[in-house]
Amino acid sequence: MSEQNSILAKLDGLESRYEEVSTLITDPAVIADQERYVKLTREYKDLGDIMNARKRYVACLNSIAEAKDILANETDAEMKEMAREELSANEAERPKLEEEIKLLLVPKDPEDAKNVQMEIRAGTGGDEAALFAGDLFGMYKRYCDSKGWNLSVTASSEGAVGGFKEIDFAVSGDNVYGILKYESGVHRVQRVPATETQGRMHTSAATVAVLPEADKFEVNINEGDIKWDTFRSSGAGGQNVNKVESGVRLRYPWKNPNTGETEEILIECTETRDQPKNKERALSRLRTFIYDREHQKYVDDIANRRKSLVSTGDRSAKIRTYNYPQGRVTDHRIGYTTHDLQGFIGGDIQAMIDALSVAENTERMREAEL
Repeated sequence: MSEQNSILAKLDGLESRYEEVSTLITDPAVIADQERYVKLTREYKDLGDIMNARKRYVACLNSIAEAKDILANETDAEMKEMAREELSANEAERPKLEEEIKLLLVPKDPEDAKNVQMEIRAGTGGDEAALFAGDLFGMYKRYCDSKGWNLSVTASSEGAVGGFKEIDFAVSGDNVYGILKYESGVHRVQRVPATETQGRMHTSAATVAVLPEADKFEVNINEGDIKWDTFRSSGAGGQNVNKVESGVRLRYPWKNPNTGETEEILIECTETRDQPKNKERALSRLRTFIYDREHQKYVDDIANRRKSLVSTGDRSAKIRTYNYPQGRVTDHRIGYTTHDLQGFIGGDIQAMIDALSVAENTERMREAEL
């Protein structure tokens, strides 16, 4: 069987599943089962993308066959010239469509469609590390704005001379985790700090964590075990201290399923001046934290299967260097370098993410033997 026919055979087998899922997601019983409904709607979207590619692929194959038929049987010179152009264009398009379909057929990471909780922590470098953490937050803020995503700060601690010692924020939108997951790890900066009087270059670092936001049905939390405190806060963005206690702090005893030990999780949220909303956001962060910890084995298994650290989520790995004197940013996982540091720190990070995505997808296709 030719490669193109083997691709069609795989797609034909998915067509009936697509029709089945499209019916299931309108079933009231399925809609009432939140966990099943969420999984099916994600599957429906993925299958829809595959069916769209199938339609374009079949049209391409038909155009090639028709052009070949005209060239074999037509006597009119003008018609044959048009057929040659049509054949050339579609034969150039066919391998692109085949690669697109192969990638769509690779089993997706079920986390990719999720929203995220992000954390940036200033590392070595004192005040300069805090300034760099602030630069990274600004970079992600501008990137999220360009994507039309919603970013909201849930908690932050400002540095003595600016920036952040640490900042936590949530990002929601389309396929957010699938895009931002590559940012987890240690980011290193080499530059002369604004606080440096001797003009010496310093090396500082900040750690970025990108956690897929857990759905309510994915984590079992006994809300009766949560201890709540409230406090006055300035809210996100540095507003004046509230006269009411809108900030919330929760403490939750969590038993680690891997060690059997119980540890206390502490989470604060000052995102809004509305205490109920802050409680809801704190609960979301708690679910995400627990989900992340409980799924570390899954993440480790992926890391062991793959040669690179593209998206293993290893937050101790040094992934990227921002060298200001040379005006470059280098990602050490794939050896990708851009010499537009100012544009990059200004939020123009899509080319880097695309390169990381290509590297990971190549590994995934190799795993799936496509």
